[in-house]
Amino acid sequence: MSTIETTATKLPAGTWTADPVHSQVGFAVAYMGGTFRGTFSPFQATLEVDEDGAARLTGLVRVQDVKVQDPNLEAHLQSPDFFDAERTPEISFSADGIAREGDAVAINGELAIRGTSLPVELRGQLVDGIVDGYGKERIRLTVEGTVDRSRYGLNWNMPLPSGEPALPNDVSLTGEIFLVKA
Repeated sequence: MSTIETTATKLPAGTWTADPVHSQVGFAVAYMGGTFRGTFSPFQATLEVDEDGAARLTGLVRVQDVKVQDPNLEAHLQSPDFFDAERTPEISFSADGIAREGDAVAINGELAIRGTSLPVELRGQLVDGIVDGYGKERIRLTVEGTVDRSRYGLNWNMPLPSGEPALPNDVSLTGEIFLVKA
């Protein structure tokens, strides 16, 4: 895993929680010549930053809250072929390794899917925000990363007439999270 190797910029201290109305987490995977996208809504995310800059980011989604363009596909994603919502109803993320340089951020954490927890690196931006019309401080965190779904036991596939699999193993993870200071 790589790290940012310049002078670190301090994260804004405090406890920050995701604004569910303005935030989104999701995934994208190539599929039969196109891109299949999904999101999870609602979801939970919290960023806790101590005065000394030590930070912890946590997130949680319920598998039953996966959203795609077709309800039949939502049911398939919740089945044992994919997330297995009955046996493993949640997907979680936690990170203590958060480095920031300017607006750039690198987050090294653990992603748990189907009972398997593996390291993952997310990169993106953390932009110091504004005070909104209600007097609340807000910041914006955008991140992306890639995971190999087969390492989590998500092995379903279908061969195309060419013999190639319909679904590759690499899945892109994305998040645009507006955090509000508690």
